[in-house]
Amino acid sequence: MIKKNTTQVMVGDIAVGGGAPIVIQSMTNTHTFNKKETVAQILELWRAGSEIVRVTVNDESSAKAVSDIKKELVDNGCNAPIVGDFHFNGHKLLEKYPDCANALDKYRINPGNVGKGSKRDEQFAEMINIAIDYDKPIRIGVNWGSLDQDLLKKLMDENGKLKNPLTSQSVMKETLIRSVIDSANAAKELGLANNKIIVSCKVSDVQDLIEVYTNLSKRCSYPLHLGLTEAGIGSKGIVSSAVSMGYLLQHGIGDTIRISLTPEPEESRTKEVIVAQELLQTMGIRSFTPLVVSCPGCGRTTSTYFQELAGEIQSYLRKTMPVWKKKYNNVEDMTVAVMGCVVNGPGESKMANIGISLPGTGEVPVAPVYENGKKTVTLKGSSISNDFKGIIENYIQNNYKKK
Repeated sequence: MIKKNTTQVMVGDIAVGGGAPIVIQSMTNTHTFNKKETVAQILELWRAGSEIVRVTVNDESSAKAVSDIKKELVDNGCNAPIVGDFHFNGHKLLEKYPDCANALDKYRINPGNVGKGSKRDEQFAEMINIAIDYDKPIRIGVNWGSLDQDLLKKLMDENGKLKNPLTSQSVMKETLIRSVIDSANAAKELGLANNKIIVSCKVSDVQDLIEVYTNLSKRCSYPLHLGLTEAGIGSKGIVSSAVSMGYLLQHGIGDTIRISLTPEPEESRTKEVIVAQELLQTMGIRSFTPLVVSCPGCGRTTSTYFQELAGEIQSYLRKTMPVWKKKYNNVEDMTVAVMGCVVNGPGESKMANIGISLPGTGEVPVAPVYENGKKTVTLKGSSISNDFKGIIENYIQNNYKKK
């Protein structure tokens, strides 16, 4: 995989594009004017690994809250850049609340709804000029559901006059790309530097996303924000996002990603961050926390113990990783195998940095542990889980250099 060359944009202290590591983003779903809830969720997302967090700025009370939110985040040691998501009235809010304009690290502008008719260009220009005044980067983000209707009508009319017209779907895709490129060019004509612009063309269909971003990547050198918008809930959203963005990333397309999952009831917003991390790590692009290799189970593993242990070990690794990362170099690259029977258990355990092969149905109730391909100890009894965690801790101490 060779990453396509794009211009580098600094969002706060985070580099996006220009060969920098692919950045993980997320977005709050709190009312931004509720400062306590918004700060708490940003901290939760940041601690889970979100490197940039976006907040909704849709009214005056939210705009007023932004600078206080930023200050409280800094007081809590959080240096994640905060992006303001503006639609319809962003030009007014940024002008009226300079503390908000200054506190935000980036503005998100949608050219499809920045204004209507003759007001569109004027209001877009107001937002760009504010970005210039405060030295802020912008993301020009186009979505299926908020296309520039004037541009769409123009391209549809032009297409209708062709001898061999394209499908309406193809014209809509071209509208997405033209909208973002034309808007970026307009921003530069107003004086915004090339290294202050990130672009996105989000759609909700896997094949459409692949086609649009493949085309877009050939027609501009701006950093690309990837995301399957309205990806869905649960496994549907995860699979759709992973398939579409995985394809693009494998072809070197994309500089920053967001997994737009619909949270299930009572589910933490951090799931979208974890999925993004696992997407990048399983593709070998970035490492965040040790990966657990575990088998799916079969008739040889009628006990659920290995399933419970695999989940417990994965939670333990993710919870303890922040501590290890401060103390040891490259520990996030470690793999841990938790296997359920003798068929693949020893082999997979030997392939991992450290692995345990639990007994299957009818097997001797012992669990050999392998470190760097060699069996080092055999566990048994009721304390296998705690014993294995202790072995992992010792393994890290003995195999990874301290910082």
